[in-house]
Amino acid sequence: MKRKVESVRCLAGRAMCGLFAFLLFSATLAAQTLPLPPRATNAPAGREFAQSITELDQTGREQRIYEQVASGNVPDFLRKLVPISVEAVSDGKTNRATYFVTPDYLAVGSDEDYFLTPLSPGMAQQIANLLGCTLPTRKMVDDIYSAAAVKLTPSPIAPSPAMATMPVFVQHNSTVREQRREQLAAHPLGALVAGHKKDVVITKKLLASPGKVVIYGWHKPDGKPIQPLYTGHADFYADYSHGIRLVQLRLTLNGESRTVPEVLADANLAPLLSDEGPLDNIRYPLHSQSTAEHPASQSSTPRTNTSITLADFHNVSFSERTATYTLDPEIRVHINAPADLDPRKPLKLVIYTLPNGNTIEQTVGKTPGTNDWHYDIQHIGAQTRFVRNELKDCNLVVAYLEVGGKSWPAWRKKHADMAGRIPELVDSIKAIFSPAATNVQITLSGHSGGGSFIFGYLNSVDRIPNHIERIAFLDSNYAYDQAQGHKDKIANWLRASDQHRLIVLAYNDAVALLNGTNFVSATGGTWGRSRQMIEDFGKEFKFSSQTNAELETYTALDGRLSFFLKENPERKILHTVQVERNGFIHCLLLGTSAESKGYSYFGARAYTMWIQPE
Repeated sequence: MKRKVESVRCLAGRAMCGLFAFLLFSATLAAQTLPLPPRATNAPAGREFAQSITELDQTGREQRIYEQVASGNVPDFLRKLVPISVEAVSDGKTNRATYFVTPDYLAVGSDEDYFLTPLSPGMAQQIANLLGCTLPTRKMVDDIYSAAAVKLTPSPIAPSPAMATMPVFVQHNSTVREQRREQLAAHPLGALVAGHKKDVVITKKLLASPGKVVIYGWHKPDGKPIQPLYTGHADFYADYSHGIRLVQLRLTLNGESRTVPEVLADANLAPLLSDEGPLDNIRYPLHSQSTAEHPASQSSTPRTNTSITLADFHNVSFSERTATYTLDPEIRVHINAPADLDPRKPLKLVIYTLPNGNTIEQTVGKTPGTNDWHYDIQHIGAQTRFVRNELKDCNLVVAYLEVGGKSWPAWRKKHADMAGRIPELVDSIKAIFSPAATNVQITLSGHSGGGSFIFGYLNSVDRIPNHIERIAFLDSNYAYDQAQGHKDKIANWLRASDQHRLIVLAYNDAVALLNGTNFVSATGGTWGRSRQMIEDFGKEFKFSSQTNAELETYTALDGRLSFFLKENPERKILHTVQVERNGFIHCLLLGTSAESKGYSYFGARAYTMWIQPE
């Protein structure tokens, strides 16, 4: 995968920078739990979920598993991590570490009915990234087995092509669940369990065997593993015997807060966690597939950046830290974060997808003085600084997403095979901050064609996750289509939490003129789409409306569902004006204590003092 980090070199394989270490230390190790939302009362139990994905191909079922985990459909007992204490002597000094692992392998469902989920290593890595975790090393698997209160006996199934199919997954899950049930009286759920699966592990062998999955373990009662370290399968492979054990990135080393990658990269400390010597930032590529062994993978597969961390950010003006990198295919990401992230505060991550024809630099904006007018029409950078100055109770981070061709609708058409994995792109950005912030709330926002990305997200999930806090269309809801389930998914999401909010900004583009001619139809522009959305949502939610200064406002759910429609008697093109005149600010501050404080939507620019100089 091509990857470019601008202005700063990636520090993978070296000790984390002082900022990252400070953030991890400040966050403390008090709450050793997986950072997951609460399990929904209507979430499917294990058997129901397993049945629902039986007919799907591997890509489809793993995507569904990811969605269930991200939305919180994980047993309560699996969320509480178990400490593993180890020690090793180096240069005459005894080092001691405690790391934290899930008490069992990754599962979907409830305590009463859960389904252990074999996964390809790419998806396993994706989920580990989401939850601030890593996969274990061979030594860690051995140590976990030694520490386990419950040591189950391996129960192999005769080898056959069916061993990588859902019916066999379900069969083995039932066998293991029955073994575990026999031990519940002595060891309730939450006790550390081992011996019933092989582990997907990280190892030096990945460097010599790219495109492979490495498995190890399945310990017998005598403590010897059935499966030695093995690299014989391609990295799309997963069978019934594979388990995904998650290891929290944060650990304690000699009483201080450190991370697993930091310890593994240090020659003196690595023996605590590795029997292969130091391991430099070993991770699986997300959804990596070997085209030589799996011809179906010839299509362009998302290769989400797995190496960028907070260590890759560098200080810039306005007390900000930024990093820019590229994802294949053709996605350029620029992240702007406060210079000093406060781990005590929630982190609000805004995914801002760019309008057609604009670059990241033009979207960020700067003081006029260039011949290119694009730099003076959005000023998302300055509007972000305005919001940060008003919202003191959170860490505000904005991620700009630009694509080759500078058109998200065109990109989705060109990469139709990848568009269904848009949620992974979002979660890969969220994962950058997961080690230092356990409460990350996401806003999906975009201007113009950037709204296509949001609808691509909606098309890719059965249920919008709870950590999506806001969805804000800045004159960008062209692709709204009730027939594709957009209304139902958004309505269910709005009902799921009183923290969820949908904001739509639009103007009457149906009467606007370009060179004396209409350029959108009455129904195809954002004015028509917004009217249709109001009609559709009005069948479920009661709207109130008012008109003031040619601005029509429609609200429902105590303002959590809001439409701001600008009338256009002069028949102007107000497409970018809506953003420029505090539109981005309004979308982020609506419903907060800072709403309309120091600004008004469609008023004069409120952020002039925050614009980047030429």
